[in-house]
Amino acid sequence: MKDEKQMKILILNGPNLNLLGIRERAVYGDTPFEVFLEGLRQRHPEVSLDYYHSNHEGVLIDKIHEAGFSYDGIVLNAGGYTHTSVALADAIAAVTAPVVEVHISNTAKREPFRHLSCLTAACRGVIAGFGLFSYELAVLALKNRRDAVNIQEENAR
Repeated sequence: MKDEKQMKILILNGPNLNLLGIRERAVYGDTPFEVFLEGLRQRHPEVSLDYYHSNHEGVLIDKIHEAGFSYDGIVLNAGGYTHTSVALADAIAAVTAPVVEVHISNTAKREPFRHLSCLTAACRGVIAGFGLFSYELAVLALKNRRDAVNIQEENAR
């Protein structure tokens, strides 16, 4: 029997992402994240989408620890910490919830220091370069992963 429990996903944004819609509009667009999130929730009412932002590395780590054993997935845009934080990578590796690394811009087309991610190896996958739609693609990936696991479990019975 299919698991009917509502899926819980945490969207976790790191430094400077509170300025979406204001900063570097040519790179990040002009839509505030809260406006995008409202539409995302409307398009996916079957998923409980919790949102948290922090500019502080330790707070992001605490949030990963808090959600990492009780949520069905985490969508993480670590901002600049993507390129510097071994501690975030260790936090991701320590939890059981799958984490999808997300970037609004295509980091491979940007400055060379943005080409390296300390997080990718610990994450389930990476989505980059699709603007804010990158977040929706991550939600869809986590939903599809859960559906696939449910089908495998049903077939094993």
